Amino acid sequence: MTSELINVSDLNQYSYCPRRYWYLHFYNTQGKNYERIEGKTKHENQSIRGDWLNELYLESEAIGLKGKIDILDLEDDRVVPVERKRAESGDYYKSDEIQLAGYCMLLEDHLNESVREGAIYLYETDQRMHIPITADQRETVRKQIEAIQSMSVENIPPFTDNPKKCEACSAREYCMPEETARLEPEKVAGTGWEDQI
Repeated sequence: MTSELINVSDLNQYSYCPRRYWYLHFYNTQGKNYERIEGKTKHENQSIRGDWLNELYLESEAIGLKGKIDILDLEDDRVVPVERKRAESGDYYKSDEIQLAGYCMLLEDHLNESVREGAIYLYETDQRMHIPITADQRETVRKQIEAIQSMSVENIPPFTDNPKKCEACSAREYCMPEETARLEPEKVAGTGWEDQI
């Protein structure tokens, strides 16, 4: 790839599975799955409450990111980016925290002040969870930006070491982890896929 700006949402995709991100980016294999469509509808139908700013787009050449913050909460003399998630499980993932850290870093770059906390709002449970943003998360964001920018179409990332992630993956029909495990078991050695067949 190049040093083009990375979408903050791509950090979430990459955190979940670099191989899935590779297929999405280089082969446009997003597909239409229920969770994506349902989540988009919920985003569009969300009402405005209190001192919130909806869908703020920011970009930063300095950190290499661009993205649209779902909600910017402006209460209590501080800014808190809020990421909305469908979350049928009633919880969020570590990859969501990395995405939130990316939004905090974008805000910091534009406000020139520290943003130490973000929030994840879960539609299914109507819960808002405040997430402190750590130095480790910020470092993960920086490393992932570098890794994404260095990706190339010639070098496909290895299979995930968690086959459960593949069950509802929209890139599964292109990635073909089960088929690869059967036909070329050496390519999935150590990933957990060898135990799935």
